Amino acid sequence: MRTVSEAPVRAAELDRLTAEWQGCQKCALARTRTQVVVGSGHPDADLMFVGEAPGYHEDRQGAPFVGQAGKVLESLLGSIGLARSQVYIANVLKCRPPGNRDPQPDEIAACEGHLFAQVELIRPKVICTLGNFATKLLSGQPHGITRVHGRAQPRRIAGVDLVLYPIFHPAAALYTPAMMDTLGADFARLPELLTGVPVAPPPPPPIPREAPAPVAEPEPEYAQLGLF
Repeated sequence: MRTVSEAPVRAAELDRLTAEWQGCQKCALARTRTQVVVGSGHPDADLMFVGEAPGYHEDRQGAPFVGQAGKVLESLLGSIGLARSQVYIANVLKCRPPGNRDPQPDEIAACEGHLFAQVELIRPKVICTLGNFATKLLSGQPHGITRVHGRAQPRRIAGVDLVLYPIFHPAAALYTPAMMDTLGADFARLPELLTGVPVAPPPPPPIPREAPAPVAEPEPEYAQLGLF
């Protein structure tokens, strides 16, 4: 349970850990990174996004999702009336893997404590996992994102009761533009998950009025016998 009065305390602790983790040496990525990318956004956000790992631009700028995938994420946020400053964005890994390769199990094991500490301090209502690695880590299940995207899952993570909501990584839309429709549909459910109030679907298009069909003459009885 979050209270307004203790939010500044949690935010201050998050700032302290962010500074402390800049010197992290828990895995070999410390030797190849430019800087640690802890996360950014509102420290008391209801909605938290967790991606895979920093890329080239993130490693240079020290903030998550600042490249092309970040622009897709910001566009999707805008589609549901949210800005980047209203959410918190982090990754499973805080350091860029060389060549943007997949995170390795030992790297995830070394870094997951940082992510769990972030969840404990931010206490979001919804965590939106972006892609396979974040989804598998936080769900504790081996199912891939293609199978589970768009399916809300009640979870208790780092002592916080929340909704885990897996979706495809925004980078998927950069390689497959049609994926933007899937991302948009999954994003459209987020306001309902955050408020608990169902979002009404758009009304169906009106059915054009047509002239009544002529009444057919009844068939002779023998014509129906072949149907049985």
